[in-house]
Amino acid sequence: MYSAEQLNKFRSIINGSKHAVFFGGAGVSTESGIPDFRSQDGIYSRKYAYPPEYMLSATFFRTHTAEFFDFYRDKMVYPGAKPNAAHIKLAQWEREGRLSAVITQNIDGLHQAAGSRNVLELHGSVWRNYCTRCRRSYPADYVLNCAGVPECECGGTVKPDVVLYEEQLNGDTLERAVRFIRNADTLIVGGTSLNVYPAAGLVDFFSGGNLVVINKGEAARTLSGALIIDAPIAEFFSAV
Repeated sequence: MYSAEQLNKFRSIINGSKHAVFFGGAGVSTESGIPDFRSQDGIYSRKYAYPPEYMLSATFFRTHTAEFFDFYRDKMVYPGAKPNAAHIKLAQWEREGRLSAVITQNIDGLHQAAGSRNVLELHGSVWRNYCTRCRRSYPADYVLNCAGVPECECGGTVKPDVVLYEEQLNGDTLERAVRFIRNADTLIVGGTSLNVYPAAGLVDFFSGGNLVVINKGEAARTLSGALIIDAPIAEFFSAV
């Protein structure tokens, strides 16, 4: 639980920020009803025919394509999810000129739904899909509503534009994320335990004055000089 002193300190930090950057993970979306992966009740704790990490790999997509899409439709896409207080507050700060960018590991598009415009999606988005053969784009509804493996008119397989295990992050997106973090006066790390690399390593590029970590539970690494707030992020942002 956070203290009144921590809340007031964070308010002072954000009110004085002109180039803040938010770096967020799965905990930003759990309060919108989207399960995370590594918590006690997360996707990785459930029993499946294969390990979830394997079911979300490029190899599984190639070799067990139909089973991949069964799992993907059932556990990875939540079209009814709505932005929570964290998404809404970040969009507000962007409009007010306090926040330069949102860098997210999530693939749910909730930051954009809340009104954030400068969103860097490190792991892609379920709302974009493309043919692996001709690169034609398809909306999420096409993948969600078809039976079996979604196919393009050219005969290729339509793949969600998300980064699977064994795939590399988009280089341009990573470079932009590094630039924003290097130029930030405040970095807010929220809803992530900083377990997943290379994304978690982006924090090391920050050299500004204010580093804040807001997460339920301890992070996987110690960040020197950071204001640490142990709380669900939407709950905390509701009080800011």
